[in-house]
Amino acid sequence: MDENMDNYPMGPTQPWETAMGGEVPEGIVGRAGAPLDDGVSVAGLSAVAEALRTVYDPEIPVNIYELGLIYTIDISEDTGNAMIEMTLTAPGCPVAGILPQQVADAAASVPGIAEVEVKLVWDPPWDMDKMSDEAKVALGMF
Repeated sequence: MDENMDNYPMGPTQPWETAMGGEVPEGIVGRAGAPLDDGVSVAGLSAVAEALRTVYDPEIPVNIYELGLIYTIDISEDTGNAMIEMTLTAPGCPVAGILPQQVADAAASVPGIAEVEVKLVWDPPWDMDKMSDEAKVALGMF
C-alpha cells in the first residue's frame, strides 16, 4: 500500500461528507430532470408518489414515502416542474447527502415530469406517527 496520500487525488468535498460531520442545513439539496418537450402531458401526483416508493433509506427496510419523509409534492400543471419537500429521520442522518438526490432522480424519471427540486426541511420534525400503517407493519410496530 502506498503511504504517500499525494498519489490519491481528492475531489471537492461531497455533500454527504457534510452530513457525516453534523446537522445538514435546510434548503434545496437535490435537482434532476429537464424541461418537457412540447406536447408532453404533465404527470400526476400518484405517478410521482409511486416513483418515490422505489427509494429506500439504506438502514430501514421501508421506502421513504411510507416512512413519511415526503411532506409535499407540488407539480406545475403548466411546466411539469416538481418541487418536493422532504425531511429525514434526524438532522445528522448519514444519508442526508444522497437520499434527496435519489428522490429528485426518481421523480424526474417519471414521464411527464420535467425539472425537479428537492428541498430538505426540518420543521415539522419527523416522528414515527408520520409512518403509514404499511411501514409500521413492515417494521413490526403493530
